[in-house]
Amino acid sequence: MTDRLTMQDPRDQYPRPPFPKQPQPAPGLAAEMDPKPDHGEESYRGSGKLTGRKALITGADSGIGRAAAIAFAREGADVAIVYLPAEERDAKDVVALIEADGRKAVALPGDVTDEGFCRSLVADAVAHLGGLDILVINAGHQQTREDISQVSSADFDVTMKTNLYALHWITQEAVPHLKPGASIIMTASVQAYDPSASLLDYATTKAGIVAYSKALAKQMIEKGIRVNAVAPGPFWTALQPSGGQTQEKLTKFGEASAFGRPGQPVEIAPVYVLLASQEGSYITGEVYGVTGGAGIA
Repeated sequence: MTDRLTMQDPRDQYPRPPFPKQPQPAPGLAAEMDPKPDHGEESYRGSGKLTGRKALITGADSGIGRAAAIAFAREGADVAIVYLPAEERDAKDVVALIEADGRKAVALPGDVTDEGFCRSLVADAVAHLGGLDILVINAGHQQTREDISQVSSADFDVTMKTNLYALHWITQEAVPHLKPGASIIMTASVQAYDPSASLLDYATTKAGIVAYSKALAKQMIEKGIRVNAVAPGPFWTALQPSGGQTQEKLTKFGEASAFGRPGQPVEIAPVYVLLASQEGSYITGEVYGVTGGAGIA
C-alpha cells in the first residue's frame, strides 16, 4: 500500500467495490472482513498531540473506535477500550497495538446496554488510567430492516440502549472526573441528516446524538470542557457485514459516495485527534461531517 500521506488521487487510495458477500453474526469482527479495514495499524503516524492524556473509548475493538484508539496511542495517550466479550479477538489486537507504542492499554469487556456496567466501566477506567481527559462515545448498534413492521420492540430497545442510553450513562458518570481542557466526543452519523429508509431506529438515535452533543456542549463549556460530535458517512467497518447492510448492498458499499468507495477508519481518526487535542481549543458544540462528499446540513 502506498503511504497514505503521500499525495495521490483519494478515489483510488483504498479498495473500491464490488466487495464479496461476507455475512457475519453481530457484532462482527474486523479480522474476518475482506478486504481488511485500515485502522491505522501501519499507516497512522503520531506527533505527540495527546502526550500524557488519558482516554476512554467505547466500541474500540474495531472500526472507527479502533482507529481512534490507535491514533490516540500514537499521539501519546494511554487508552481504555470498551467492547463486547464476543469482540475479544479484535480487542486483543488493539491492546497489543497500544502497548507496542509504549502506552498503557486497559481492556474493559462488557455490554453497554447494561446501566451498571456503563457506570462501573468509568470507575474502572479512571482507576487504571489514573484519571480521565478524553471520552469518546462510539459504540453503536445498526441492523438493517426494510420495513417498519420488521423493527421489533426488541430491535428498537437494543438500538436505543446501545446508541443513546449508554451514551448518557457513561457521560453522566465521566463528567465528575473531567477537568478544564478535557474533551468529550460523540460518534453521530450522516444518517442523522439523510436517513436511509432501512435504518429507521439507527438514524433516529444518531439524530438524538447530534442534539445531545449540542445541548451538552452548552453545559460543559461552563466547566471548561469541550463537547463535539463526528458524523461519518459510509465507512468500511465490521458494523456493515454483521447486519448493518444487506449482503447485496454490502457488495456495492460506498459506491454512491463522491469517491466511489467507502472510507477507511484511519481516514477519520485525525478528526478525533483534533477534537481531543488542545489544537481544537476553540471547537465545541460542533458536528464534523466526514461523509465522502455527501455533506451534512
